[in-house]
Amino acid sequence: MQRERQLFGAEGWVAVERHGFVAELVMDRPKAMNAVSTAMADSLAQACAELAADRSVRAVVLTSTHERAFCVGADLKERNSFTDADLMRQRPHTRAAYTGVLELPVPTIAAVHGFALGGGFELALACDLIVADGTAVVGLPEVSVGVIPGGGGTQLLPRRVGAARAAELVFTARRVPAPEAVELGLVDQLAADGQDRAEALELAARIARNSPVGLRAAKRAMRLGHGLDLRAGLDLEDGAWRSVAFSGDRAEGVAAFNEKRDPEWPGE
Repeated sequence: MQRERQLFGAEGWVAVERHGFVAELVMDRPKAMNAVSTAMADSLAQACAELAADRSVRAVVLTSTHERAFCVGADLKERNSFTDADLMRQRPHTRAAYTGVLELPVPTIAAVHGFALGGGFELALACDLIVADGTAVVGLPEVSVGVIPGGGGTQLLPRRVGAARAAELVFTARRVPAPEAVELGLVDQLAADGQDRAEALELAARIARNSPVGLRAAKRAMRLGHGLDLRAGLDLEDGAWRSVAFSGDRAEGVAAFNEKRDPEWPGE
C-alpha cells in the first residue's frame, strides 16, 4: 500500500498521507488544538487544491492528531490581535479553507473525536460523511461570542438536520455530546473511543474500491442538485449520467461484472 506524507505551510500544521487511493488530510497543530489561524487556513486551502487536482485520489478523510480535539475553530488568540481591517483581510483566507474542503470533488469523511466546535465543526460539516467516537462534542457556539457561523454552518447544518433543528442548535449555541449528535443526525456513524480515524479510513477504502469517474459524478450531482426543484435536479442528474455513460470506467465495470472479477478502473 502506498504511504507518503506531504506537509503544507511553513509550520507543517497540515499534512496529506496517502493510503493507496485514499488521501488522509491531517490537521496537526496540537499546541493550539488545531485552531484555524491564517497560516493554518492557507495550508488547508493549498492541500485541498492539490488533492482536488490529483485524479488518483478517490476519497479523502479529514483527521486530527490532537488527542482531545478535532478542531476548536478560529484561532481566537490571533483574532484578538487583529484590527477591524486585519479581520476583513483575513476573511478570504479562512473562507478558502472551508470552501476547499467543501469543494473537494471526491467523497470526503471527517473523523471526529474530542471538541469539534465552531469552525472545527464546520470543517466536518463540509465533508460528505462524519464518523465520530464517543468523546466527540460538536456545536456551533458563535452567537455566544457575538458572531455567526461563518465557515458554512448556517447553510450546511440545515441541509443536514433540517431548518428547525439547525435553528435550535445555532440559536442556543449549545454543545452536543456524541450519543445525542448521532440521534440528531449531526454525525453519521459512532465509533468506539479512539477508533474514529480507523473506521473513517476503512469506510473510505470501501468507497475507493468503486469507479473514480462514477464517484466524482455522483458527488457532483448530489451536491449541485440539493435545493433545486425536482425537474431541475433530474436534468442535472441526467447530465451527470451522460458524462459517465460512455466512459472507460463504465466499460470496465460491465466487463468485470460479466467476467466475475474485480474491476481495474482506468479512471476516465
